Amino acid sequence: EDAFKKLVEENRIRTRAARKDAGAEAWKGTAAITKGLEKTEFVGYDTLECESEVVAVISGQSRAEFIGADGEGAIILAKSPFYGEGGGQVGDRGIKTANAVFEVTATTKTGDGVILHHGKILEGEGIAVGEKAVLTVDEEKRNATKRNHTAAHLLQAALRKVLGTHVEQAGQLVDENIVRFDFVHFSAMTTEEIEKVEELVNDEILAAQSVDVCEMPIDEAKKLGAMALFSEKYGEVVRVVKISDFSTELCGGTHAENTGNLGLFKIVSESSVAAGVRRIEGVTGLNSLKLFNENIRLLSDTATVLKVANAKDVLQRASGVMQELKEKDKEIEKLSGVIANAKTQAMLENAKSVGELKVVTALLEDATVPELRKMCDLVKSKGDNYVGVIAAVQKEKGTGNICTCCGKRAVELGVHAGNLARETAKLAGGSGGGKPDSAMAGAKDISALRGALEAAVGIVEKMLS
Repeated sequence: EDAFKKLVEENRIRTRAARKDAGAEAWKGTAAITKGLEKTEFVGYDTLECESEVVAVISGQSRAEFIGADGEGAIILAKSPFYGEGGGQVGDRGIKTANAVFEVTATTKTGDGVILHHGKILEGEGIAVGEKAVLTVDEEKRNATKRNHTAAHLLQAALRKVLGTHVEQAGQLVDENIVRFDFVHFSAMTTEEIEKVEELVNDEILAAQSVDVCEMPIDEAKKLGAMALFSEKYGEVVRVVKISDFSTELCGGTHAENTGNLGLFKIVSESSVAAGVRRIEGVTGLNSLKLFNENIRLLSDTATVLKVANAKDVLQRASGVMQELKEKDKEIEKLSGVIANAKTQAMLENAKSVGELKVVTALLEDATVPELRKMCDLVKSKGDNYVGVIAAVQKEKGTGNICTCCGKRAVELGVHAGNLARETAKLAGGSGGGKPDSAMAGAKDISALRGALEAAVGIVEKMLS
């Protein structure tokens, strides 16, 4: 057990290192371009709009002085209310300047704290270094993202209470649509566990708990029991996000001011993403309402298809339909047996004698593999000296199947069903094989199947000789 724990910890260290390297790799090219620039002052915790000076422009893979009309690139300002993607939270969108409208489609941040606003010119002649700009964050998207980020904190705390303190964050993505949370756990969650986690999170939402954010020395944060993410290195002063006594984490992201702002949290899915890592996806706020409406429409449409007046009767009607299908399948199977028996009787009348053996051949249209096997079983049941070679064509697929069988006496005399299937199929561009008494093969050239069946009698004669 000690060795196992040691290996698990080593694997966690490797995984964390890989994540850090991946992040560093993404910034290598940008870091060179933004070298020498001052760290952007982030004011987005307190405001969604501010005026600032454009200190740099990036066009293509290099610094420039200007992004012209309809151009694309990135702009860097002295201060910004735009959150740079990090900690699992996506970057903000929005922005405009005095002389142009620049749509920000993504916001990233370098390791040195320089915030890059990526986007394109929608209106105006362009944006130049030194120009003043009014930056406006998309409030609706920011608020939706804040709700999901706060939900991620509540979710992690709830998972640790329900599953155990071994639960650790292994990855996260929060945007305006969804919260995606990866965590360390070694088995799929049960329905009861998922429902309990949802209940705990929604209890905190309904309690309208204040989301308190403050900066403090890291030693003080540790005394509060604040959880650190990804075992990142933190400075002497850290930002702590605390939700009553339920959740305390170190976090640089944006959050709802009160858990009541989340409205409702609903888990959409729980799945595996890697060995020992599970993933939960959930929604909050209006996205929860959207999910419920979609499910209600789906239920209503299903009721219409099943021809029930009340959606509450869908389950009962669906169960009835499944029972009807089972009964019909039994009836179809019974009728298929009757049809197969009738076809087999007709084939037996045309059996060809080869020594003391009777060789039955037939080519059918659209018969299934189970039907072919059933017909071969009927051929064998007529006597130990019977040999069957029955083929079927699937016109839609343009392929064919061959089923062969040999009675006990036929096998004793040297006829092998597997070899018979293989040799017959070769003549139709196919292959196959099987046991001495029964076998299957496929045929690619269905136009050659009839000739292959005619040659089957000669193949049996060679086996006897």
